[in-house]
Amino acid sequence: MTTERLLKLPPLENGDRLSRAEFERRYTAMPALKKAELIEGVVYLASPLRARAHGKPHGLIMTWLGTYSAAIPSAELYDNPTVRLDGDNEPQPDAVLRLEPGNSWISEDDYIEGAPELIVEIAASSASYDLHDKLRVYRRNGVQEYIVWRTYSQQLDWFYLEAGEYQPLVAEAGILRSRQFSGLWLASQALLAGDLAEVLRVLQQGIAS
Repeated sequence: MTTERLLKLPPLENGDRLSRAEFERRYTAMPALKKAELIEGVVYLASPLRARAHGKPHGLIMTWLGTYSAAIPSAELYDNPTVRLDGDNEPQPDAVLRLEPGNSWISEDDYIEGAPELIVEIAASSASYDLHDKLRVYRRNGVQEYIVWRTYSQQLDWFYLEAGEYQPLVAEAGILRSRQFSGLWLASQALLAGDLAEVLRVLQQGIAS
Protein backbone atom coordinates (compact mmCIF):
# COMPACT_ATOMS: atom_id res chain seq x y z
CA MET A 1 0.00 0.00 0.00
CA THR A 2 2.76 2.44 0.93
CA THR A 3 4.72 1.58 -2.23
CA GLU A 4 1.63 2.14 -4.42
CA ARG A 5 1.11 5.56 -2.89
CA LEU A 6 4.73 6.50 -3.49
CA LEU A 7 4.58 5.40 -7.15
CA LYS A 8 1.32 7.20 -7.95
CA LEU A 9 1.96 10.48 -9.73
CA PRO A 10 -0.17 13.52 -8.98
CA PRO A 11 -2.34 14.61 -11.92
CA LEU A 12 -1.49 17.59 -14.07
CA GLU A 13 -3.26 20.75 -12.93
CA ASN A 14 -3.52 24.19 -14.52
CA GLY A 15 -0.78 26.41 -13.13
CA ASP A 16 1.55 23.61 -12.00
CA ARG A 17 5.19 24.63 -12.30
CA LEU A 18 7.17 21.65 -13.52
CA SER A 19 10.31 20.65 -15.33
CA ARG A 20 9.77 19.25 -18.80
CA ALA A 21 10.74 15.76 -17.64
CA GLU A 22 8.20 15.82 -14.79
CA PHE A 23 5.53 17.26 -17.11
CA GLU A 24 6.05 14.39 -19.53
CA ARG A 25 5.93 11.79 -16.74
CA ARG A 26 2.58 13.07 -15.47
CA TYR A 27 1.13 13.57 -18.95
CA THR A 28 2.06 9.99 -19.92
CA ALA A 29 0.38 8.75 -16.74
CA MET A 30 -2.92 10.40 -17.81
CA PRO A 31 -3.85 8.66 -21.11
CA ALA A 32 -7.39 10.11 -21.05
CA LEU A 33 -5.99 13.65 -21.19
CA LYS A 34 -5.88 14.82 -24.80
CA LYS A 35 -4.11 18.18 -24.58
CA ALA A 36 -1.71 19.70 -22.07
CA GLU A 37 1.11 22.14 -22.63
CA LEU A 38 4.14 23.37 -20.73
CA ILE A 39 4.77 27.06 -21.45
CA GLU A 40 7.63 28.77 -19.61
CA GLY A 41 7.52 26.00 -17.01
CA VAL A 42 3.77 26.41 -16.34
CA VAL A 43 1.14 23.77 -17.16
CA TYR A 44 -1.88 24.70 -19.27
CA LEU A 45 -4.76 22.26 -19.76
CA ALA A 46 -7.18 22.70 -22.65
CA SER A 47 -10.81 23.58 -21.98
CA PRO A 48 -13.58 21.77 -23.88
CA LEU A 49 -13.41 22.91 -27.51
CA ARG A 50 -16.40 24.67 -29.05
CA ALA A 51 -17.60 23.66 -32.50
CA ARG A 52 -17.72 27.01 -34.32
CA ALA A 53 -15.08 28.80 -32.26
CA HIS A 54 -12.47 26.07 -32.62
CA GLY A 55 -13.54 22.83 -34.30
CA LYS A 56 -14.55 24.31 -37.66
CA PRO A 57 -11.60 26.74 -37.97
CA HIS A 58 -9.25 23.92 -37.07
CA GLY A 59 -10.78 21.76 -39.80
CA LEU A 60 -10.37 24.52 -42.39
CA ILE A 61 -6.72 25.07 -41.47
CA MET A 62 -5.96 21.35 -41.61
CA THR A 63 -7.62 21.03 -45.02
CA TRP A 64 -5.62 23.99 -46.37
CA LEU A 65 -2.31 22.68 -45.00
CA GLY A 66 -3.15 19.07 -45.87
CA THR A 67 -3.75 19.99 -49.50
CA TYR A 68 -0.39 21.73 -49.61
CA SER A 69 1.38 18.82 -47.92
CA ALA A 70 -0.16 16.38 -50.41
CA ALA A 71 1.40 18.36 -53.26
CA ILE A 72 4.78 19.06 -51.62
CA PRO A 73 6.34 15.84 -50.23
CA SER A 74 9.01 17.70 -48.22
CA ALA A 75 6.29 19.54 -46.22
CA GLU A 76 5.05 17.33 -43.39
CA LEU A 77 1.79 18.20 -41.60
CA TYR A 78 0.95 17.32 -37.98
CA ASP A 79 -2.31 17.72 -36.06
CA ASN A 80 -1.90 18.69 -32.37
CA PRO A 81 1.62 17.26 -32.00
CA THR A 82 3.73 17.65 -28.89
CA VAL A 83 6.78 19.81 -29.69
CA ARG A 84 9.85 19.78 -27.45
CA LEU A 85 11.31 23.26 -27.80
CA ASP A 86 13.49 23.68 -24.71
CA GLY A 87 13.71 22.73 -21.04
CA ASP A 88 10.69 24.86 -20.03
CA ASN A 89 8.50 24.63 -23.11
CA GLU A 90 6.59 21.73 -24.61
CA PRO A 91 3.57 23.12 -26.48
CA GLN A 92 0.97 21.14 -28.39
CA PRO A 93 0.04 23.43 -31.30
CA ASP A 94 -3.17 23.04 -33.28
CA ALA A 95 -1.16 22.48 -36.46
CA VAL A 96 2.50 22.15 -37.41
CA LEU A 97 4.03 22.21 -40.89
CA ARG A 98 7.68 21.29 -41.00
CA LEU A 99 10.25 20.65 -43.69
CA GLU A 100 12.00 17.31 -43.96
CA PRO A 101 14.90 17.81 -43.75
CA GLY A 102 14.54 21.05 -41.83
CA ASN A 103 15.14 22.76 -38.49
CA SER A 104 13.31 20.12 -36.43
CA TRP A 105 13.42 16.34 -36.27
CA ILE A 106 11.45 13.37 -34.93
CA SER A 107 12.89 11.89 -31.73
CA GLU A 108 13.33 8.19 -31.07
CA ASP A 109 10.21 8.26 -28.89
CA ASP A 110 8.23 9.92 -31.72
CA TYR A 111 8.02 13.59 -30.69
CA ILE A 112 8.95 16.69 -32.66
CA GLU A 113 12.20 18.13 -31.33
CA GLY A 114 13.36 21.64 -32.19
CA ALA A 115 11.54 24.46 -33.96
CA PRO A 116 9.31 23.53 -36.90
CA GLU A 117 9.08 26.04 -39.74
CA LEU A 118 5.37 26.89 -39.27
CA ILE A 119 3.01 26.69 -36.29
CA VAL A 120 -0.71 27.51 -36.34
CA GLU A 121 -2.84 28.19 -33.27
CA ILE A 122 -6.62 28.74 -33.05
CA ALA A 123 -7.22 31.36 -30.35
CA ALA A 124 -10.37 32.84 -28.89
CA SER A 125 -9.13 36.42 -28.73
CA SER A 126 -6.06 38.64 -28.45
CA ALA A 127 -6.11 38.02 -24.70
CA SER A 128 -5.14 34.39 -25.30
CA TYR A 129 -1.68 33.18 -24.30
CA ASP A 130 -1.21 32.23 -27.97
CA LEU A 131 -0.49 35.91 -28.69
CA HIS A 132 1.61 36.53 -25.60
CA ASP A 133 3.56 33.79 -23.79
CA LYS A 134 3.52 31.34 -26.69
CA LEU A 135 4.48 34.01 -29.21
CA ARG A 136 7.55 34.88 -27.16
CA VAL A 137 8.47 31.20 -26.76
CA TYR A 138 8.12 30.49 -30.48
CA ARG A 139 10.10 33.60 -31.40
CA ARG A 140 12.90 32.79 -28.96
CA ASN A 141 13.18 29.21 -30.18
CA GLY A 142 13.31 30.18 -33.86
CA VAL A 143 9.91 29.14 -35.21
CA GLN A 144 10.12 30.89 -38.57
CA GLU A 145 6.40 31.50 -39.17
CA TYR A 146 3.49 31.66 -36.76
CA ILE A 147 -0.21 31.97 -37.59
CA VAL A 148 -2.86 32.84 -35.00
CA TRP A 149 -6.54 32.78 -35.97
CA ARG A 150 -8.57 34.84 -33.47
CA THR A 151 -12.02 33.35 -33.93
CA TYR A 152 -14.15 35.70 -31.82
CA SER A 153 -12.99 38.81 -33.66
CA GLN A 154 -12.43 36.90 -36.94
CA GLN A 155 -8.90 38.13 -37.42
CA LEU A 156 -5.85 36.28 -38.62
CA ASP A 157 -2.24 37.15 -37.77
CA TRP A 158 0.64 35.67 -39.76
CA PHE A 159 4.09 36.47 -38.39
CA TYR A 160 7.49 35.75 -39.88
CA LEU A 161 10.81 35.80 -38.04
CA GLU A 162 13.33 38.43 -39.11
CA ALA A 163 16.41 39.45 -37.13
CA GLY A 164 15.05 37.68 -34.06
CA GLU A 165 11.70 39.49 -34.07
CA TYR A 166 8.26 38.60 -35.44
CA GLN A 167 7.01 40.85 -38.20
CA PRO A 168 3.45 40.80 -39.61
CA LEU A 169 3.20 39.24 -43.05
CA VAL A 170 1.50 41.67 -45.43
CA ALA A 171 -0.99 40.42 -48.01
CA GLU A 172 -0.28 41.01 -51.69
CA ALA A 173 -3.47 41.45 -53.72
CA GLY A 174 -5.37 39.94 -50.82
CA ILE A 175 -3.14 36.87 -50.60
CA LEU A 176 -0.70 35.96 -47.81
CA ARG A 177 2.37 34.15 -49.15
CA SER A 178 4.63 32.07 -46.93
CA ARG A 179 8.33 32.93 -46.86
CA GLN A 180 9.30 29.41 -45.76
CA PHE A 181 7.10 27.25 -47.98
CA SER A 182 7.11 28.03 -51.66
CA GLY A 183 3.56 28.26 -53.02
CA LEU A 184 1.83 28.20 -49.64
CA TRP A 185 -0.69 30.94 -50.36
CA LEU A 186 -3.66 31.91 -48.21
CA ALA A 187 -6.71 33.91 -49.20
CA SER A 188 -7.22 35.04 -45.62
CA GLN A 189 -10.56 36.81 -46.09
CA ALA A 190 -12.01 33.75 -47.80
CA LEU A 191 -10.75 31.61 -44.92
CA LEU A 192 -12.35 33.88 -42.34
CA ALA A 193 -15.61 33.73 -44.32
CA GLY A 194 -15.49 29.92 -44.39
CA ASP A 195 -15.14 29.84 -48.19
CA LEU A 196 -12.96 26.74 -48.40
CA ALA A 197 -13.38 26.40 -52.16
CA GLU A 198 -11.80 29.82 -52.72
CA VAL A 199 -9.05 29.08 -50.19
CA LEU A 200 -8.12 25.92 -52.07
CA ARG A 201 -8.38 27.60 -55.48
CA VAL A 202 -5.84 30.25 -54.43
CA LEU A 203 -3.63 27.60 -52.84
CA GLN A 204 -3.59 25.62 -56.09
CA GLN A 205 -2.46 28.77 -57.88
CA GLY A 206 0.37 29.10 -55.40
CA ILE A 207 1.42 25.47 -55.79
CA ALA A 208 1.35 25.81 -59.58
CA SER A 209 3.53 28.91 -59.39
